[in-house]
Amino acid sequence: MKIKVILYWGSTALISLMMLFSAFNYFTSPDMKAAFTHLGFPDYFRVQLGVAKILGVVALIFPFIPVRIKEFAYFGFTITFISAFIAHLAVGDPLSVAAFPLVTLVILAISYYYFLKTQINK
Repeated sequence: MKIKVILYWGSTALISLMMLFSAFNYFTSPDMKAAFTHLGFPDYFRVQLGVAKILGVVALIFPFIPVRIKEFAYFGFTITFISAFIAHLAVGDPLSVAAFPLVTLVILAISYYYFLKTQINK
């Protein structure tokens, strides 16, 4: 059982740090603002997505958050990563750029899988 907990918290910590880093960049980086413009998104979407990522991380890392809310956070991140992949392909970005959200999706899937495994034992 210990390995399940380590894999859960390790993958959850990694995805959380990535989401916090990207949210921080959404608010502070002119390059990120330009990237959203390049993808065809309005500027307010960048801010909304940054706030949503912070709230999603809070939902994932705090143990007292109800399971249903955590599952909404997982679902929201899943939609975000799939949408990012599609958006990058739609504007003609190279596959190397478009594939990164899918790599992040795999890490999220590992976190969710082990989240479910840790819930079975409760």
